[in-house]
Amino acid sequence: MKFSLQGKRALVTGGSRGIGRGIVLELVRHGVSVAACYNRESEDSKSLADHLQRADGDSLMVQADLADEASIKGMTSQVRKRFGRVDVLVNNAGVVSHRLIQDLDTSEWRRTIDTNLTGTYLVTRELLDSMPEGASIVNVASGVAMVGMVGRVAYTASKAGVLGLTRSLCKELGPRGIRVNAIAPGIIETDQVSGLTAEQHSRYEKLAALSRLGQPEDVAGVVLFLASDLARFVSGATIYVDGGI
Repeated sequence: MKFSLQGKRALVTGGSRGIGRGIVLELVRHGVSVAACYNRESEDSKSLADHLQRADGDSLMVQADLADEASIKGMTSQVRKRFGRVDVLVNNAGVVSHRLIQDLDTSEWRRTIDTNLTGTYLVTRELLDSMPEGASIVNVASGVAMVGMVGRVAYTASKAGVLGLTRSLCKELGPRGIRVNAIAPGIIETDQVSGLTAEQHSRYEKLAALSRLGQPEDVAGVVLFLASDLARFVSGATIYVDGGI
């Protein structure tokens, strides 16, 4: 069996930096035309836009606030008009909340749930009619969803919800030949951990059986697998990409 994604079309949310950027770059490198969704313009989004313009294919940047339904509808409409169909949807965008429950006000709770969970539901719903048989949906959750963490009540709840959404969606969409899976990353070396001290970095490395932090490319490799025909009988799965924590 040959591995090939050439000619496929994908949407990756949260695509301008971190894990999402790694996914976008790997998909493009393998011949996929990618719509990379970002929230706010930044140096990261500008540099990725330059890269996509130079790459082969029909890739582009699309803007949306995933906590806003109207913004999502505008973005997904743009993607449908550009691509016609979407073979791969990677729901990666997310925000992190660092508040203990006694300090977690309703607006922060809603911001986290709306972006991480409701945003995933809305993007998926809006694109379903454009997804052909054989399409693949990959939802990026988190290893924290299964174990919890102090100060991450809203974040953990949102990512646990993504896992439940994945399991139910695989049942609903399976008869249409659409696969739905989740990835649960561990500690990945992105800007979210850039503030770690050397001691903290070393401590986190030792948590993993492989004795290192993950890289965005480690997650992207699993996305490539799930997007391809190599995973044609994989649906409803949660794949942990955490180095063996």
